[in-house]
Amino acid sequence: MPGYGRIYKQRCKRKDGSYYESPKWAIAYYHRGEEVRKSAKTTSEADARKTLKNTVNDLRAGKRILGEDAVTFGNLATDLENDYKVNNRRSPVSYPIKRLKRTFDGRKAIEIGTASINAHILRRQAEGARNATINRELAALKRMFALAVRAGKLSSKPYIPTLEENNARQGFLDHGSFLVLRENLPEHLKDPVTFLYHSGWRVSEMRKLEWRDVDLAGKVVRLRPEISKNKDGRVLPIRGELLEVIERARQNRVLSCPYVFHESEQPIGNFRRAWKTASIAASLGKLVEINGRKKYIGSC
Repeated sequence: MPGYGRIYKQRCKRKDGSYYESPKWAIAYYHRGEEVRKSAKTTSEADARKTLKNTVNDLRAGKRILGEDAVTFGNLATDLENDYKVNNRRSPVSYPIKRLKRTFDGRKAIEIGTASINAHILRRQAEGARNATINRELAALKRMFALAVRAGKLSSKPYIPTLEENNARQGFLDHGSFLVLRENLPEHLKDPVTFLYHSGWRVSEMRKLEWRDVDLAGKVVRLRPEISKNKDGRVLPIRGELLEVIERARQNRVLSCPYVFHESEQPIGNFRRAWKTASIAASLGKLVEINGRKKYIGSC
């Protein structure tokens, strides 16, 4: 159909590997530069043409498209996770999805509007979440809808606000406070955290640092682009306490383990709990009760 797309009968595969033509018609049309294919759910060629025409006309008018009401939040979340895998994105997306699921899991995508999104924001703020944290969740939700519209699964996306991030930390951990904090950390975390303090690297970058990246003779450590969050390689000169940390790691090196910092030959795991415990012991943080739940509040 000129200007609309096409109708066709799908080829289905039998168990023996042969193919047969389905009695039902399917439609194909272009949306945002990509071909979208859907079943017309009819054996009538005339009805299939009508479905195609109505679908494209509704799409042009900004109305719902065929099958739109079947798309769920779970579908959106799965597509976002796949998008991160395909594009090799290193930013963790599981945490914001987990928080969004508490509000939207089980809902149809077309039921998620600005009002329900604002309700999610208010709930997260009541739980004590910072605006910066909530914005990461809202950014994930925006990406979900953008991917669905691009793929032709949804005809439109709701308005999703962005909050002012006026709750940023007021400064950095001074050296004296760092020393007190470090003394309260478990022994196996003291050198990795010291490396982070002096290098300014991200925790994920420290975890993936291998001995092939260390040049002790030249007194430099190289951050490979493939382990950098922004995929930009860097060279870090090592001297003073930073050099001492690398030297201690070399003395305790396990030849079968490629990592500079490790636990039982595995990369350093999540140490948020140990960090919070050390911060509280160093009087740099505290636990407060918000809506009946304990929440950590700290300056680091």
